[in-house]
Amino acid sequence: MHRFNRFLSKALMLVIGVSTLLVVSGARHSVADDLPPVIPGLRVFYTGHSFHMFVPNHVERIVRAAGIKGHKLVGRQGIGGSRVYQHWDLADGKNKAKPALTTGEVDVFTMASHLTVPDRGITNFTELGLKHNPDIRLLVQVSWFPFDVESPEKRIRNNSQRDNMKIADLQAAVDSWRKKLEAQTDDLNEKHKRRAVFLVPVGDAVVALRSMIVDGTFPGVTAQSELFRDPIGHVGPHVQALASYCNYAAIYRASPVGLKPGFKGITAEQDLILQELAWSTVGRSSYAGIAARANK
Repeated sequence: MHRFNRFLSKALMLVIGVSTLLVVSGARHSVADDLPPVIPGLRVFYTGHSFHMFVPNHVERIVRAAGIKGHKLVGRQGIGGSRVYQHWDLADGKNKAKPALTTGEVDVFTMASHLTVPDRGITNFTELGLKHNPDIRLLVQVSWFPFDVESPEKRIRNNSQRDNMKIADLQAAVDSWRKKLEAQTDDLNEKHKRRAVFLVPVGDAVVALRSMIVDGTFPGVTAQSELFRDPIGHVGPHVQALASYCNYAAIYRASPVGLKPGFKGITAEQDLILQELAWSTVGRSSYAGIAARANK
């Protein structure tokens, strides 16, 4: 009887141990299932003008908030009011973009178009980038329209005039600009037999934000002019964050919703709205390359 009791005791302990292991293993499995997928870091080089060159620092903050490992800001090249071809034409010794692409160690290369479209700079950077890295992605930011609209007669002369601008007119200007870039993008991707060039529809997101302000659905901002600093269209913290979230979404093909990069001048409620707006806008664009993922 004593031996039987000892045997029973050992058997019971074994059963308890196996059960505990199964429970723990099961718990670990369910926790792992709930974790977001690991996003591999990318090597990014930025070029652009003043509607874009605040993006690199902001994206760095977003990447840290997302916990992405291995991300590298390879470099940046900013020229005020620039067309992309001005970055291409920049003299050797000053030109940081060409040498970076020549190394083949750039995964994503950004450009910010101006109103001159098609832009031979986009064409030339695409050819150089693909020559040295066939897997490179080249992103072109489609910005909000300078002075708000296309017609010289209707362009604003001071920032306060933005408060009376019609959303339909703002969208028409962005649509016209974007469609020209879509045509150049199609031509380049067809020429290179692959999707290498993508568009980041920041201008569409900015118009959507201004529409929310007109409708009174964006908390804490009551006038369109509050988003801007001058008639040209240099922007404050809300649009800077929105544009940066759009670029992050296009670069990493991942949602920024729920991240906490800690942008100054923006409330938590506003930040979440900007994140959702960026993700939905980029996701709706077939030219951004993430439509299927963003619409899940």
